Amino acid sequence: VLAEKRSLGSKDGPPHLVVLVPLHSRAAAHDTLRLLQSQDSAVVRLDEGRAGGFVLLCPRLKQRWRFSSSGNGSGLHAGDLHTVLDLAKVADSLLFILDPADGWDSGGEHCLSCLFAQGLPSYALAVPGATDLPPKKRIDARKKLAKAIEKRFPEAKLFPLSTEQESSLLLRHLAAQKQRHLAFRDRRAHLLAYTAQFVPSQERDLVGTLKVSGFVRGQTLSVNSLVHIVGHGDFQMSQVDAPPDPLSLNPRVVKGQRRSQDMEVQDDSANGTDEMEEDVKVLMKADPNKQESLQSEVVPDPMEGEQTWPTEEELAEAEASLKANRRVVKVPKGTSKYQAAWIVDDGEEGSEKDDDDEDDIDDEMMEEAVSQEGESSEEEGEPAEEECETMTVSECLRDDQYDEKVEDDEQMLERYKQERMDEMFPDEVDTPRDIPARVRFQKYRGLKSFRTSPWDPKENLPRDYARIFQFQDFSRTRKNLFRQIEKEETEGASV
Repeated sequence: VLAEKRSLGSKDGPPHLVVLVPLHSRAAAHDTLRLLQSQDSAVVRLDEGRAGGFVLLCPRLKQRWRFSSSGNGSGLHAGDLHTVLDLAKVADSLLFILDPADGWDSGGEHCLSCLFAQGLPSYALAVPGATDLPPKKRIDARKKLAKAIEKRFPEAKLFPLSTEQESSLLLRHLAAQKQRHLAFRDRRAHLLAYTAQFVPSQERDLVGTLKVSGFVRGQTLSVNSLVHIVGHGDFQMSQVDAPPDPLSLNPRVVKGQRRSQDMEVQDDSANGTDEMEEDVKVLMKADPNKQESLQSEVVPDPMEGEQTWPTEEELAEAEASLKANRRVVKVPKGTSKYQAAWIVDDGEEGSEKDDDDEDDIDDEMMEEAVSQEGESSEEEGEPAEEECETMTVSECLRDDQYDEKVEDDEQMLERYKQERMDEMFPDEVDTPRDIPARVRFQKYRGLKSFRTSPWDPKENLPRDYARIFQFQDFSRTRKNLFRQIEKEETEGASV
């Protein structure tokens, strides 16, 4: 913990990045920035990229800071929320600016909810302008504010921010407080650009090299990995350079010293000129064989799911396998081939039981078959032993004679309908007598056999689904990847 505190904001590590987040429309972010800039013996450099941002170098404290403001002084607007969230992803500390009377408004509450959901880094709460209130109301306002922040920030300390002395106290607190770790940030290299420059290629103006300069944080940045630019997408790097540190605490001794602190990152493979070319040292160039690919979707093959007509050999093979997969079963008389295929043969399981229970089951099955035949064969005086017959059933059923077995018995049909009405199953439909079944059910899909027909679970899915990569077990793949990253010593631009 001590080493981490010492490296952050020191001459060996990246500057301490503090993002100001005003939580109220009346919160005075500009006054706060002005107070922070007024540190004695500190060098202030205004940020070229962001309005309101600046770098603070304190040689006496051996600390360097980079302050960035997310709001524009008049509270948060809808568009600013994304800016706040993106900055909070990379910020070392957040400085929440509260209103001395109300704390935060509805916009600030929404912003806090989003920050807590994303993951909150280290933070401090500052209350500028408390001295503007009348002395009698100050204590009451402070108590009210302390009660209001208890829900969101238990045990958090409020820092008044009206004088230079209070601002230096706040700086010391930010430097000394324990850093909160966010997993998504610790696992990846990231940087907030200090300067950026786009160099178009000779052929086209819209394509070229983006040179981004900044301090690498989190992990070692490998030149072969992809970088994500917020709002623009993923890109490959072409090389990483090491220019001299632009924010050195001791600028006189910088020549030849620790050049790997500030990393220049390039985003595409064209070479642009730089005014500091003689001081810039190329650290590494991308290896096309090791570079990560930018492909994020599967390229679907339109021919892959095509139905092709089977060849003569395949038909002959299917016929042969049909003959090979036949078995002999004992079934009640009058059972069709289709019904027989569903009956599990006791011989298959290899356990022969001579229990009375089994006989009862057989009797029940025979009675059922008999009742379906319509007329009981016992009335005709046939002995009971002959009510079973053997039948050869193919394992893979190809049966066209199923419908022919149905007898046109008006009495049986009436009884069948009556039973159906008793059960009242809403999802079952009778086959009408006057319309052919193929007409009545033509919008349904016919399966030759419900038991053995192939049934593709991905059938009729939209074409776009083919573009999605599939994982057998996503969380496991993710764990393995992170474990691999932890083990491997990556070469690249160090923090």
